[in-house]
Amino acid sequence: MQVLVSHLFIDSLTSPKPQKKEIKKKNLYALHSTFFFPFGIQIQFTINTEGHLSVLFIAELAYKCSDMNYGSSSRSSGFDSGNRTSRRSVEYGRTYVVKPKGRHQATIVWLHGLGDNGASWSQILETLPHPNIKWICPTAPTRPVASFGGFSCTAWFDAGDFSEEGPDDIEGMDASAAHVANLLSTEPANIKLGIGGFSMGAAIALYSATCYIHGKFGNGIPYPINLSVIIGFSGWLPCYRSLKSKVEVSHDAIRRAAALPVLLCHGRGDDVVMYEQGEKSAEVLRSAGFQNFSFKTYNGLGHYTSPEEMDDFCKWLRMKMGLDGSRSY
Repeated sequence: MQVLVSHLFIDSLTSPKPQKKEIKKKNLYALHSTFFFPFGIQIQFTINTEGHLSVLFIAELAYKCSDMNYGSSSRSSGFDSGNRTSRRSVEYGRTYVVKPKGRHQATIVWLHGLGDNGASWSQILETLPHPNIKWICPTAPTRPVASFGGFSCTAWFDAGDFSEEGPDDIEGMDASAAHVANLLSTEPANIKLGIGGFSMGAAIALYSATCYIHGKFGNGIPYPINLSVIIGFSGWLPCYRSLKSKVEVSHDAIRRAAALPVLLCHGRGDDVVMYEQGEKSAEVLRSAGFQNFSFKTYNGLGHYTSPEEMDDFCKWLRMKMGLDGSRSY
């Protein structure tokens, strides 16, 4: 059950509004951040380019988090990637789809952070100047999370520590990576496929990249799709200790690692997933042979997005995916 307590626009708490000539898309979110507390309590802050601060206070009972009813939806119980990849059955939440406004050339699954859902990112991605991309924004299962003292919230896997040094929940990551692969497996053969995410979502995007490079999930089941791009905002690389050995296992893995475009973005002021963790992830990817790799950093940026970061993201996508019809802000 989800209880919406308040949803306010507060102009007085924001910086001065930008000039009208600087606003080319009213609903483009400049900043988006979610703070999480025990017992399923969330406070979400969003500032758009008109200078409006949206404060959303959400209280969710720890034993069950319901989905927000925006956009298209689908539900799945467990996961399958040709074969069942785990004995643990999980139920994924609502999936939100942003359809391409132009000729469909690419599909990207975008994964939210811990405690969030697919709705918030679908609203942001819908405003981006890429009419040829279809965005799929699933919602993670509700599960106990060790870093929250075992309280339940939406999470792609169990995390005791938001860093590459924390213990790896291979079973949970395999489940989410397989769920993402299934979402992409039904796309037409001529469509370029990608995975991106924020925070814990970025960790699953990077884990999916390692599965693609290695040719199989962590449990040995073959990885079923070809990836064209990987994007991670404010995240970290799970299972980093074994990455280099996975790449060096075959010539195909070396070739895939060298060719796969990967973009990591991280704020130097991030106090949730520390900047040093993002930097370490970047170093590991480079040393493992990811040659088509970019690491963008932002002074003063915390655990949220910014206009500069989104602009860099859009430019990078345009360059790496060769999309036509992309418009500027």
